[in-house]
Amino acid sequence: MKLQNKYKIALVGFRLSGGGSDRVMANLSVYFDQMGIEIHIATVIDQLGYEYKGEVFSTSSLKRNRNGLIGKFNRVVGLYQFFRNNKFDYIIDFRFRTKGIQEWIIAKYLYNAPAIFTIHSSKTDEYIPQTKWLAQSMYAGAYRIVAITNAINDKVFQEQQLANLSTIYNPVDFVSIDRLMMEPIDLDFQYIIAVGQLENPIKQFDHLIEAYSNSCLKDRQVHLVICGSGHGVSKLEDQVRRYNLEHFVHFIGYQSNPYKYMEKAKFLVLCSQFEGLPMVLIESLACHTPVVSYDCETGPREIIIPEENGILVENQNKIMLQQALDRFVNDRELYNHCKRTARESVKIFELEAVGKQWINLMNLK
Repeated sequence: MKLQNKYKIALVGFRLSGGGSDRVMANLSVYFDQMGIEIHIATVIDQLGYEYKGEVFSTSSLKRNRNGLIGKFNRVVGLYQFFRNNKFDYIIDFRFRTKGIQEWIIAKYLYNAPAIFTIHSSKTDEYIPQTKWLAQSMYAGAYRIVAITNAINDKVFQEQQLANLSTIYNPVDFVSIDRLMMEPIDLDFQYIIAVGQLENPIKQFDHLIEAYSNSCLKDRQVHLVICGSGHGVSKLEDQVRRYNLEHFVHFIGYQSNPYKYMEKAKFLVLCSQFEGLPMVLIESLACHTPVVSYDCETGPREIIIPEENGILVENQNKIMLQQALDRFVNDRELYNHCKRTARESVKIFELEAVGKQWINLMNLK
């Protein structure tokens, strides 16, 4: 059911592919469009991948083959014109915001409508200055600061004492997942799965490979599939060779549709150093696939109900991670129970439910 009034909203992000916050922005653009809202998306990089709705404006073309200050200046001028040429009711910012002076200018002078700034990681300094007076100067006057977990909300309040904080979880498009997870795959063995970028060690796939090598899974002919791409894959392949696991560990690269692999996996594993709200856990559970995860900062404990939809492992404890892998293979009663309850346990993250929270936050009628 569409809104009675007409609204125009700008969504600002890094790109429309690859990252979790980019996927959230894309999902919300779909929901807002369904509600009759006119959507405009401003991105730093002209890179599309996720399904989205609305008109896209990329600042990458404004650099005009110039780097450094001239390129940045061209982008700022282009953004200024973009916001002045459109009368937006709200602006929602999903970007990393690490460059203090640049972000102060954007918050104070470029955004000319009520602005909502989102925080997508427990590393809050990637989104908001750690210096209290600067954070207050930039964001105390914002319409709202939206954290994606209660833990992040509490952390920002303790650090910055901002009064305009709210928590809204990331949305997941169950309808798209239901369609995509039914596509066939070309794997003919049982497996567990891990999904994430391999550009840096944050996802700690090396922890998973080590735990897998010490587990009973390979003896039970349960393989490990790692879905993702990046420069870190070569080190992980070396680790696999050291453990003589070439036949059991498979790197399948970036997949535009990871859900078809999630749905057919025995369970999904996450062993990150830190997170915001790990979407792969929610998406796996939406695919009826239980999860195992480190209790890292932040997110997993707000998704996983221990022994109801998965196993929450003591943070960074590789021995307990290996034990959790074994347990999900050996304890059929526990595993089957978690599989039965997986989908229902993440209904609160469904796109329509989360989208309504955004509508209420902006008081749209």
